[in-house]
Amino acid sequence: MAAPVSADDCIFFHLAKADQFAKQFWAKRIGAFGVTPVQGLVLNFLHDNDGITSVELGRRVRLDSATLTGVLDRLERSEWVVREKHPEDRRAVLVCLTPAGRRLAEGLYACMQEANEAFLAGSLSEAEGLVLKMLLKKLRQAA
Repeated sequence: MAAPVSADDCIFFHLAKADQFAKQFWAKRIGAFGVTPVQGLVLNFLHDNDGITSVELGRRVRLDSATLTGVLDRLERSEWVVREKHPEDRRAVLVCLTPAGRRLAEGLYACMQEANEAFLAGSLSEAEGLVLKMLLKKLRQAA
């Protein structure tokens, strides 16, 4: 049996605190854009995958259908995205950036690039940052 883990060494504590720090950091970085952190992430995915189905978008950003629908409703009300019928599959809906949404997504994408570098720069070396990303991806894929 493994040795007992103290609260200070608990992986869940460390992950929760890192998540809290990351969310606050990201929220501050994108605050001027007038979007929430989740909206910012969805717009970043659309930046690279404009016209993707809502099901595929939900899978990629790992949001359940109800949560993604709410996010898309708000983005649509702000006229940053539109949902269109899929031309070949009437059950599917395509999520497309509007021209205003494309401009916003471009700004957010640049902000994300900068934020990714700045977030790790003060704490980890470049090599450590790459290892951290690899390990986080591995954990995420196991979920």
